[in-house]
Amino acid sequence: QVLLVQSGGGLVQAGGSLRLSCAASGRTFSMYAMGWFRQVPGKEREFVAAITWGGGNSYYADFAKGRFTISRDNAKNTLFLQMDSLKTEDTALYYCAKNKEIYSVRRYDVAEEYDSWGQGTQVTVSS
Repeated sequence: QVLLVQSGGGLVQAGGSLRLSCAASGRTFSMYAMGWFRQVPGKEREFVAAITWGGGNSYYADFAKGRFTISRDNAKNTLFLQMDSLKTEDTALYYCAKNKEIYSVRRYDVAEEYDSWGQGTQVTVSS
């Protein structure tokens, strides 16, 4: 079981930036696609972005395109989410997650395809 520990997040004004990090335990990090999801109270967890195991391809929800950037450093077992031009509607609890499949992915944007989750980190964007 991979342990994912998140850091970053916090309070920022609209238009500002934040960077989230997600450190993975073990030696298998580079075998799996990784993703970021977010959730607000009363709503389902929502896909934000995903990246393939080697980092060569990335995928974004429409609201994240052009503002968020997902990246990974396999040498350091770390996943990142750079969030720029933040909006108040980006306020949520953000989670990193490991995809179930080794060197393969069936769906990047479905939470049920991920089997390890970080503890969540709050992002609050004020107006």
